[in-house]
Amino acid sequence: MTMVKKLLIPLSSLAVAGCGHAQPERPNIIYVFPDQFRNQAMAFWDKPQYSEAVGWKADPVHTPRLDTFADESVVLSRAMSNCPLSSPYRGIFLTGMYPERNGITLNCMAERPESSLREDAVCISDVLNAQGYSCGYIGKLHADHPTPNDPANPGHYVSDRRPEWDAYTPAEKRHGYTYWYSYGTFDQHKNPHYWDTDGVKHEPHVWSVGHETDKAIEFLRNENGQRKKDAPFFLTIAYNPPHSPYESLDDCMEEDYNLYKDMGLDELYVRDNADTTLTKADAARYYFANVTGVDREFGRLLDELDRLGLADNTIVVFTSDHGETMCSQGTYDPKNSIYTESFNVPFIIRYPEKIRPHVDSTLLSTVDIMPTLLSMAGLSEEIPASAEGRDLSPVLMENGLECNVPESVLYIRNVNGPKGDDGMVKGFFPIARGIKTDRYTFEVAIKKNGTLSGITIFDDMNDPYQLQNIDYKTCPELFETLLGMLKNKLAEANDIWHREGTLDKLNIL
Repeated sequence: MTMVKKLLIPLSSLAVAGCGHAQPERPNIIYVFPDQFRNQAMAFWDKPQYSEAVGWKADPVHTPRLDTFADESVVLSRAMSNCPLSSPYRGIFLTGMYPERNGITLNCMAERPESSLREDAVCISDVLNAQGYSCGYIGKLHADHPTPNDPANPGHYVSDRRPEWDAYTPAEKRHGYTYWYSYGTFDQHKNPHYWDTDGVKHEPHVWSVGHETDKAIEFLRNENGQRKKDAPFFLTIAYNPPHSPYESLDDCMEEDYNLYKDMGLDELYVRDNADTTLTKADAARYYFANVTGVDREFGRLLDELDRLGLADNTIVVFTSDHGETMCSQGTYDPKNSIYTESFNVPFIIRYPEKIRPHVDSTLLSTVDIMPTLLSMAGLSEEIPASAEGRDLSPVLMENGLECNVPESVLYIRNVNGPKGDDGMVKGFFPIARGIKTDRYTFEVAIKKNGTLSGITIFDDMNDPYQLQNIDYKTCPELFETLLGMLKNKLAEANDIWHREGTLDKLNIL
């Protein structure tokens, strides 16, 4: 077992620790996570060495740069988003803590004041800043409860929309990121806006992914002193596409749409569980167009790393906060479900000369990302005590030797708690919990009165498209095993279902 010494790093000491003690041997880290980019939307999965790891077909997408990148990287086939929603994912990734501890239990918006990233949480960017890294954030944040703090109009929200979802993040809430070009959440792909490090708003009127890649390249070139010249850097790039909207050419680049515009639904949908009678079926053309556009811009970023001679000492991660069901399972909800299309996310990581390119089936949780990246950067001693995930760096750097790999990944689905007299949501209701094992997907859902709503069991090995929900009453031994594993995972995470004994109250054994 790989033991990781975890240290609690008070925020008050982080600023002191970051006073210029950069170590040249530390690798740079670039973390790219487009929103709602499903794992199936990468063409390389149809290559034999990849397809046998998943058992399903890739979407008919054009992703040449990601295909090449995968061949140079470790590709995790079972990376799972513990709570597959935008804001909860960001809270987990940044802090290595589950939603109840990091503060983000639901998607952040003005009517949910209790769902917001804790200001006292120790984030990966806090730790890296303290170790001398220059940290930059570009793109969608969606981790703060919107407040009336518009820099250009103090005392007001950043728009007139009610309830407000978008947000400006002031310097004191940036958690060690010293270069800032970001926003809360704003879904106009060709009319994005951003607030920079000084709080100045920018409205470039261009496709957001291309613009954000331009800003990332400026950061890499250090054109305007965005980072310390001789320090390693940590750059987080949060593209919004292929997140909705995906309805017209206002949402993607025409050159990318042209690759898919003449394809019929039978060509667009190759998954056995897709229901093309849903009204959103035509959206696949626009969604895939944005996938291809993200692929191209990611390639531009990699090309710049090569041009600057930075590639060999840079860890590059390509992943996503959650997937997109896109007509699979007959649901209109693109995310926030335990279905593979939502729960399973891309996770491709390249570190030249340090990791051997291969496909790996190790189960990775979002909570594992922070400790794993810190350890890969040689900072295992700095993993904060608050981090709840595992250091899986041996899986990536030592082929899994002496690594305590997880037997399952926890799935979390929360919904709004009750509204108060002021119209604000009070807390959350934990409506479902589940796990993904090496073979099975298992979920227990409850109603708001605490009674059983449903139980889901999929045999992902023999039923990769999750077409047959196994009746738990017909397989009591399997059910008892999965239920026991879920209980263990809930206890490990100190989840509310564990603390309140939810499963025991259901009396379903």
